[in-house]
Amino acid sequence: MRNEENLRVTHLYNWHVGRAIMTSFSGFAMPQEYKQYGIIKEHLAVRNSVGIFDVTHMGRFEITGQDSKDFLDYVTSRNMYDLHEGACRYGLLLNEEGGIMDDIIINYFHEEKSLLVVNAGNREKDFNWLLEKSKNYKVKINDISDLTPMYALQGPASQKTLQKLVQVDLNLLKRFNFIMTEVSNHPCMVSRTGYTGEDGFEIIQFDVPLNSAKQALNLWNNILEAGEEFSILPCGLGARDTLRLEAGLPLYGNDIDENTNPFEAKLDAFLNLEKKNFVGKEKLIKLKEVPLSRVRVGIAMEDRGIPRPHYPIFHGDREIGSITSGGISVTHGKMGIGMGYVHPDFSILGTQVQIIIKEKPRLAKVVDLMKLLRELKAGGNQNR
Repeated sequence: MRNEENLRVTHLYNWHVGRAIMTSFSGFAMPQEYKQYGIIKEHLAVRNSVGIFDVTHMGRFEITGQDSKDFLDYVTSRNMYDLHEGACRYGLLLNEEGGIMDDIIINYFHEEKSLLVVNAGNREKDFNWLLEKSKNYKVKINDISDLTPMYALQGPASQKTLQKLVQVDLNLLKRFNFIMTEVSNHPCMVSRTGYTGEDGFEIIQFDVPLNSAKQALNLWNNILEAGEEFSILPCGLGARDTLRLEAGLPLYGNDIDENTNPFEAKLDAFLNLEKKNFVGKEKLIKLKEVPLSRVRVGIAMEDRGIPRPHYPIFHGDREIGSITSGGISVTHGKMGIGMGYVHPDFSILGTQVQIIIKEKPRLAKVVDLMKLLRELKAGGNQNR
């Protein structure tokens, strides 16, 4: 289904329209922020209590068949043979040159079934690539995205909110694991995952066609009602971006792409080069022996100013890299933060650099954004 601008829509499109400032993202009409709240309030709801996002625009592929495990071991960067049933695993799809085609979540049901969650902008590309790579495997790949609305319930009060709607004890659901259960009487997959730097859950609702969205709306409203006592807010893409940036989480298309390899992106922890074979392995082995020309880092401004994508990064008179993502850190009191790539010689934490903002150098330093966020939260200094 599409709207009048020929953008794809989610099951909750009609609910969002009128309540939210809508924007185009990866071909979808999505809420940027809700008029009643705005990005800052939505951001702080997640950091301090709980917020819910419609993330149905993400792609969901069901991989089934007797060769499922072998196939996924070949096309992803992670080892599939040590997964237990109900495990979620962050991984990469790589091209033959070792470039990052996408970063994904693999949800492992059993050796003949898994569910992949991929980025919205890569949905068609990933699906066609997986089909091409599956020719020698006995597997079936189904794009079930339009039948499975997906929500991200995030924040310190997310468990208390969701616990009202499920019969299972969510204390037993550990980070990067999932269960199949009913949420407010709707069949769902609930995983303890997210993209905000907070505890939280991602909920995939099954068998809900786009042209029959009543069940999706019912579940969405039930979650909002369950979170009322915790001041839950619906949150848009604006808050999703500020939250993930504060946590140092890369955004595909900005911070990583097919011209980025896992070593320079600092994602090599999600590679298993000991595997017998996987797409891109041979090139990655060669790349590992070559000194890096750049590396991804977090940036925190010391002078006033907001780093934006493509702003140059200098060390003295030497240009050493550029910003790939940037904005205001709401949690840190509206401090400018960013992410970018610099020459490895200048990637050490604490290194002072200058960001060129409006043709003027502004002082900043290299930081671990996730560590900075955790220290701030531990100190109880959140901007409330």
